Amino acid sequence: MGKPEGFIDYLRELPLDRPALERIRDWNEFHLHLDDQKLREQGARCMDCGVPFCHTGNLLSGMASGCPIHNLIPEWNDLVYRGLWHEALERLHKTNNFPDFTGRVCPAPCEGSCVLGIISPPVTIKNIECAIVDRGWNEGWIKPEPPQSRTGKKVAVVGSGPAGLCAAAQLNRAGHLVTVFERADRPGGLLMYGIPNMKLDKELVKRRVDQMAAEGITFLTNTEVGKDYPANNLMREFDAVVLCTGATKPRDLPVEGRHLKGVHFAMEFLHANTKSLLDGHKNGAFISAEGKDVIVIGGGDTGTDCVGTAMRHQCKSLAQLEILPQPPEARAHDNPWPEWPKVYRLDYGQEEAAAKFGGDPRIYLTTAKKFSGDASGHVKSIHTVQIEWKRNDKGQFTAAEVPGTEQERPAQLVLLAMGFLGPEQPLLEQLALERDARSNVKAEFDKYSTNVRGVFAAGDARRGQSLVVWAFNEGRGAARECDRFLMGATNLP
Repeated sequence: MGKPEGFIDYLRELPLDRPALERIRDWNEFHLHLDDQKLREQGARCMDCGVPFCHTGNLLSGMASGCPIHNLIPEWNDLVYRGLWHEALERLHKTNNFPDFTGRVCPAPCEGSCVLGIISPPVTIKNIECAIVDRGWNEGWIKPEPPQSRTGKKVAVVGSGPAGLCAAAQLNRAGHLVTVFERADRPGGLLMYGIPNMKLDKELVKRRVDQMAAEGITFLTNTEVGKDYPANNLMREFDAVVLCTGATKPRDLPVEGRHLKGVHFAMEFLHANTKSLLDGHKNGAFISAEGKDVIVIGGGDTGTDCVGTAMRHQCKSLAQLEILPQPPEARAHDNPWPEWPKVYRLDYGQEEAAAKFGGDPRIYLTTAKKFSGDASGHVKSIHTVQIEWKRNDKGQFTAAEVPGTEQERPAQLVLLAMGFLGPEQPLLEQLALERDARSNVKAEFDKYSTNVRGVFAAGDARRGQSLVVWAFNEGRGAARECDRFLMGATNLP
């Protein structure tokens, strides 16, 4: 702990983002960095507390509390304060294969459980993490590190999202020959096509994939296991398999008019937009929001990404329906530290919409009843109603419509961003894998082994829709147990 009184001397400070009305004119990242001196001061705010909660990685009230991959946060905060950036990068990479991703897209449960946060604004952990790894790339410190020897064992990783990339990186580090199967045309899964470019530049994903390829990992794109590549071949051609296919089955909204043109799942919108952007807009094969009244249904991160993307398309208007009430400005009494603080936040997409249209686009305690269409079968409006949450006779909260609050809103594009129900089932059925009550692959946490010998599951395919950082946790854990299965013991963390 280099500066014991740092949390007294310095206030929490974040770098400015690019101005909202400027950044919606391009697809470049909107976050900026603080200068070195400011970053060192922010690192000095870390108290090196006796019992740090920032890297605990527990679940409290169903939410992450602390870092699920147990980043050594107090250590690299202190190293940044001392100006020892290379050493800080080494400590960061001990627990996190890809801090350039989490430093941008993780909601930072570490900051929600920061001990300083009990009495003051928490340490800017996420911003410091991003600055460390970006400096590592800029200084040329991050280079391919192939394993010194090979075991001769072959492992297939199905899916190249955050869990798959972490599993592949760790298994390759153990010396196994790793092949990653990806059904899209580019590796990266959710990181490539689920998160827009302004939030995570795809050159950063490609940079890591290129590093992994230089370390000996094989990527097979445009290859869907179970369709383009027979599932049974996995068991014949590989010594072990790690399934990281994600939870890609979206939650639908089965109301009148759902069939109308212009009503899309969020991932249809986001995936096609990013692919068109990366292809140089050569074919125009994306869903455009330009000049349209856009309604986004769902208030999570995916909904925010839809808002930000529609803003860059120059939509005519935008509203975001949220079935839950607006969160409080500060922690409620039933949401104590170190739980994740359920408080009101203006995320980047809502900030952009507010800058252009004059206010937060979210409409709380509201749901859709039906869609109306025009003569060509295209959606033209959405019918909404306000709701209130009441306890039923079992004590459970249920939504009830508020009479007289029905409203018709113009909409030529509706995006459904209401979460995901689990992994797609055909491949799981072909492999005869057991599933849990929520249709996820059945595999015990911290073991990751399925009912089929040599087949492991990790990430959203096993736990259901969750955070990128939990996918990192599971990918690393599945790699460890897969290595133990192959070799009888493991040195992987």
